[in-house]
Amino acid sequence: QVQLVESGGGLVQPGGSLRLSCAASGFTLDYYAIGWFRLAPGKGREGVSCIGRSDGSTYYSDSVKGRFTISRDNAKNTVYLQMNSLKPEDTDVYYCAARSPYGSSCNSADFGSWGQGTQVTVSS
Repeated sequence: QVQLVESGGGLVQPGGSLRLSCAASGFTLDYYAIGWFRLAPGKGREGVSCIGRSDGSTYYSDSVKGRFTISRDNAKNTVYLQMNSLKPEDTDVYYCAARSPYGSSCNSADFGSWGQGTQVTVSS
């Protein structure tokens, strides 16, 4: 069974940090491009950050650029999203998903095998 499982969410104060994990089971994650998404009000799933297959090419939305870092550990079959300098507007449910390794899309419509999501709340 192909499955992605997110973890690492929680409650953090503004300016704090969290590291989200996206662990794969039932398939080898390093064959795929992986993305992190959140639900933007009125916009559907917003592509927060994506990472390519072998070259490690990355994409970040303007709202998180310079604060978030995506990385992958193929030995652990896991992709991470390091989130620093968190803001209240980062509060959301974060999902990871996979797509084929071709191209550079970070559009949610091109991704599948969605995880169940992990809640991130940034509040004082």
